[in-house]
Amino acid sequence: MFFKRFAVITAAVASVLIVVLGFFSPGSRISKALPFVHTAPTNSISGLPGGDGPVLVVKVDDTPEAHPQIGLEDADIVYIEQVEGGLTRLAAVFSSKIPQRVGPVRSARISDIDLFSQYGHVGFAFSGVQKKMRPVINSANLQDLGAENHSASIYTSDTTRIPPYAMVLRSDLLMQFVKDNNLSLDTSKNMGWNFGDAPTGGVAISSVHLSWPANSYDAHWSDKEGRWLLDHAHSPDLAANGIQLGPKTLVIQMVSITDSIYKDKVGGVTPFSATVGTGTGFILRDGKYFAATWSRPDSSSGTTWKSSDGSAISFAKGQIWVALTDKAPVFQPIPTDAASTKAK
Repeated sequence: MFFKRFAVITAAVASVLIVVLGFFSPGSRISKALPFVHTAPTNSISGLPGGDGPVLVVKVDDTPEAHPQIGLEDADIVYIEQVEGGLTRLAAVFSSKIPQRVGPVRSARISDIDLFSQYGHVGFAFSGVQKKMRPVINSANLQDLGAENHSASIYTSDTTRIPPYAMVLRSDLLMQFVKDNNLSLDTSKNMGWNFGDAPTGGVAISSVHLSWPANSYDAHWSDKEGRWLLDHAHSPDLAANGIQLGPKTLVIQMVSITDSIYKDKVGGVTPFSATVGTGTGFILRDGKYFAATWSRPDSSSGTTWKSSDGSAISFAKGQIWVALTDKAPVFQPIPTDAASTKAK
């Protein structure tokens, strides 16, 4: 009799717990209605914890001499842009978390103006600009937070690095300057993509090779970490803190890259990457790639990504990297024996 009563009480308690947990789970209508039940705010750009905050964009050198880079692991999204000589430069967008240091910081390029106008009036940190392009920066919808306007206490010099790869931004001090001077920066917002489960289909791959005339990246899918681990110029792309860089979602955006009217100090022509308009590309997440099309009707609009049937492709929550390139990626399929083992 005792055991029967005990079993009945246990079942009743379990039922109550299931109902209570259902009420108070983050996704339930009940929990959303109760003021004392909260979920951690996430960032609209990346889906990372931290919520929406002022947007800071930092231009970062991407030559071998600049590695290991500082602070990129905390970016919400990182863009790879082609610059003079077929090299690449990075533009890191911070909002959910702004680290203390970012670098090495380098100069702005003409592609930045269109690319970042979709984020609104952002803080733009860079180490200089070609004289001919200065009026363009001045008239653009961005807050010029470049090194020309700030002291060496904010744009510091790393004594372990050789110029011009030694400038490191104290982004915490820069953002304090923004606050102290009541400078208004737009807050992060939805940029045209949303977060959710991966679409059906896709092609499983082990890695992808991305190339520019004088640089390359490889991204290898890691089941263990649930993200793409990056190699830069065939070596692991390590941050200064030792973490291998790599996003949850890797976007390959095929763009038109043409010569601009600008040149660097040695006469190299600055390329322009067109990020307004329409085009094709690939969304890589969860160990697969999905063929996609992108659309951005004007410079103030965000970029939407859709599959061949016109449905939106959801991104995975977490850091995003976007490779702006005009060269087709090379995908490495999963070996047949490994795919068979994984399927089992």
